[in-house]
Amino acid sequence: MKPVIEFKGSNFTLMVLHLFDTDTEKIAEQLAEKISKSPLFFQKAPIIIDLQAVPNEKNAIDLAEIVRLLRRQSLIPVAVRGGNPEQHEIALSMNLGLLMNTKAGSPQQAEPVSVSKVKPEIKPVIMSIPLTTKVIQQPVRSGQQILALNGDLIVLSTVSQGAEILARRHIHVYGALRGRALAGIKGDNDARIFCQHLDPEILSIAGQYRVNEDLPENLLGKAAQIFLEKGTKLKIVPLGS
Repeated sequence: MKPVIEFKGSNFTLMVLHLFDTDTEKIAEQLAEKISKSPLFFQKAPIIIDLQAVPNEKNAIDLAEIVRLLRRQSLIPVAVRGGNPEQHEIALSMNLGLLMNTKAGSPQQAEPVSVSKVKPEIKPVIMSIPLTTKVIQQPVRSGQQILALNGDLIVLSTVSQGAEILARRHIHVYGALRGRALAGIKGDNDARIFCQHLDPEILSIAGQYRVNEDLPENLLGKAAQIFLEKGTKLKIVPLGS
């Protein structure tokens, strides 16, 4: 019989909400403040709830209330990372998936293996994929998404408001940048964004982002470059500096 379905791995940019406190009132307040700065960016966006930094006691945080807060803000929670067994049950009851912890040595990642079960090491064959550059000559219009999964993205025209451009490495825009630009989408902290006219809805490098309202006013409409300083802080400076 001809197959009618197929499972494939894919690359998507998902937002992650990292929680550092258990106070739901503070979380609600800061969440509303963040979303108010760029409501269109957050509208109907899928989001992962990361509990790895909060205390792991049974009732440390009200996960159900966090999910309700996100849904009231038109966000769509899709999964939980970290947390304890009770929180996992709550997540499953609310139709959320469970993701493995990313912390080194976390209990969910470490599993004791008896000596009798140890198998000979098999070295995988690693195939390197050459980096390529995608060049877009026409304007990127509202509602369009341009993706360069294997290298740089060069746009020789304008990126309109409501458009989205994403690249594994650097992004170059030779017209006005008014939409969303996300570079280093696979975690490359050395990725940069270059543009001749800075006025985006959102900028992001390796998951660190800045919305339009948080951009330096003296650089709006100017040529600029965006990069990560020390791999963590998004820096915006005039192009050529």
